[in-house]
Amino acid sequence: MRELSLHILDLVTNSIEAAANRIIIVVEERPSDNLFRIRIRDNGKGMSKEMVKKAGDPFTTSRKTRKVGMGIPLIQQVASDCGGTLKVCSSPGMGTTVTVEMEYSNINRPPLGDIVNTIINLMISNPEIHFCYIHTVNSSRFCLDSYWFLARMAEKNGNIYDIIQPAKEYITKGLLKMGASIPNP
Repeated sequence: MRELSLHILDLVTNSIEAAANRIIIVVEERPSDNLFRIRIRDNGKGMSKEMVKKAGDPFTTSRKTRKVGMGIPLIQQVASDCGGTLKVCSSPGMGTTVTVEMEYSNINRPPLGDIVNTIINLMISNPEIHFCYIHTVNSSRFCLDSYWFLARMAEKNGNIYDIIQPAKEYITKGLLKMGASIPNP
């Protein structure tokens, strides 16, 4: 995957498949500390200690449809290539937190990519899931709560697709105001 937003999409898909109904996506850009961090936290079914230990193995998966799971191993390799680490914390019934850290200025660090459309696609394709997206750049912070946008849609008696453009504008404006590393709209 050429963009970190696609890795985020993959990790969040794992959370959705683990029956999470609340997912927190945190992206931290701290160029002053040479740190780029992604954290995905969910309230899904969680994993046993044994499964957590095997999460980096592409031939270990809880899926019944296929015998490989490449999401964690791929992002783990990206983190390693960028002078960073991947940490998975989980326990059955308590959810999972995946934290990826890498050097901000590392030449191998992929761009964040189209995080705006990633977040919007997650929101509109999973309206029953409460997403919180938090993005920081040094000491500046942007937050988006999917339930807030869905409530806004309900007030206008619109359908879920009516929030796409306002959500894009809101997220893009908030991220650009902070100086987040997103492609220009």
